[in-house]
Amino acid sequence: MSPRKGCDKACNEASGTAVIYARYSSHNQRDVSIEQQVKQCQEFAQQNNFQIIEIYADRAISGKTDKRPNFQRMMRDAEKKKFKYVIAWKSNRMGRNMLQAMMNEAKLNDLGIRVLYAEEDFDDTAAGRFALRSMMNVNQFYSENMAEDIKRGLYDNAAKCKIANGGLPLGYKKGDDLRYALDPPNDEIVREIFSRTACGDSFADIAADLNARGIKTSRGKTWGKNSFHALLTNERYTGVYIYGDIRIEGGVPQIVDKGLFFRVQEVLKTKKNPQGRHRINGDYLLTGKLFCGHCKSPMAGISGTGKNGKLHHYYICQKRRMEKSCDKANIRRDKIEHEVAVAIRNYIMRDDVLEWIADSAMTFAKEYRNQTCIGSLETQLAENKQATKNLLTAIEHGIITSTTKDRLLELEREQAILVSRLDEEQASLLNYSRDDIISAMSLYKNGNIEDKAFQAKLFDTFLIAVYLYDDHLKIEFSVTGKKTFVNLPLDTSVIDNIESFAAEECSFSLSLGPPKKCPLWIPSAEMPMVSGFS
Repeated sequence: MSPRKGCDKACNEASGTAVIYARYSSHNQRDVSIEQQVKQCQEFAQQNNFQIIEIYADRAISGKTDKRPNFQRMMRDAEKKKFKYVIAWKSNRMGRNMLQAMMNEAKLNDLGIRVLYAEEDFDDTAAGRFALRSMMNVNQFYSENMAEDIKRGLYDNAAKCKIANGGLPLGYKKGDDLRYALDPPNDEIVREIFSRTACGDSFADIAADLNARGIKTSRGKTWGKNSFHALLTNERYTGVYIYGDIRIEGGVPQIVDKGLFFRVQEVLKTKKNPQGRHRINGDYLLTGKLFCGHCKSPMAGISGTGKNGKLHHYYICQKRRMEKSCDKANIRRDKIEHEVAVAIRNYIMRDDVLEWIADSAMTFAKEYRNQTCIGSLETQLAENKQATKNLLTAIEHGIITSTTKDRLLELEREQAILVSRLDEEQASLLNYSRDDIISAMSLYKNGNIEDKAFQAKLFDTFLIAVYLYDDHLKIEFSVTGKKTFVNLPLDTSVIDNIESFAAEECSFSLSLGPPKKCPLWIPSAEMPMVSGFS
């Protein structure tokens, strides 16, 4: 049997130990089962002379999280160099989004391990990397659409005061109508906790008493001093239904009256640090992507308090902080993050660039249609149906052997698998227009550049690295043509906010280190460039 196109010559010559990774998401009704994924990966391995030594599978776990136990076990085994190849069904098995999938693949590549996909033909050429990157973009697009549909459904349930998701507060249970219902005797326990807190009892005394009586928290654990704050500040106990920005008075059975609830809130103000310690440094969106232009070291987030007591956030060169061997000045976090976000919008979000991206995606879509195995599956299905028909005709003529029944059952099982695979392949075809792609990309173009969440999305999707010099930025985009870097003069307001800030006066967060280089999009024609960039 000849090797698959996606496994190139170098791969075939180095055939050896491999593992299979499979993931099934219970939220995706069209997702292919673990068993089907493994079967197709095993067929791929057999065609290319790989020896499968382990199968890692995560069931009913979304790809949007990297907290997948068997995926993490596979990554640990990879660090021990137990295998040479990872075989997955498709590229959307490898990460929660495009960036995470590429980071996971890059990490494996750094360990000398190659990732192969049984149902997607991506060779290790510029065109192959472009095709892989395009497919990952499509996977992320569908994942985000699905998340929006789920969120819309949750808000529809919230409008009806139904329980949305997550654990239930102590004192409540899910009713037959899927709404909150009282859960005796735990609702009385909640009233007792509120009353005792209002009367001045300490959390330590209340916890000791509840534990002595064998009463557990909503999670089935023993009580401690830190077990009460979330309960005592939960306004649902006053009868208010809360989900996101939805508030419905009377939407939940009341356990404590509002007077008692607000008396307890005043008591909590007198208690020291009722929520426990928490970080105040905030997020540094360019961590792992921002580098010193002087020494090329990562720049990490730090914070410090000024004379007026106001907290300021900066990025500092790690070599300057740790070794005192670099003279690069610190830069304010918000200024540099805003400047990079504006650069992405001005460079990537231009109409001609968006049209180039759409044209490239449509070219790939056309090529991908030709690479699918739909034709082969349709042929196999037709042969299966003909074999079934021939067997039934033989039975009608009285030609029955000891294996006839087994053969018929085997054909039925084979037909079910072929139909399922054919449905999946047809569903995976890129059935969208050029205008659809431009419209989807325009969501980035019209976003609020001042919004931190939007800035983070821009950085995750389009940015590989930023090198900070004294008078300009060198930016590497993840969606480019032959020219991967642009040099951008720094705005005067940014230069004015490059300040020296004594490191010993600041707390600092750990850097994620240099980013792994992502495979770049390599189009057939060079991406349009922007005047003013070099």
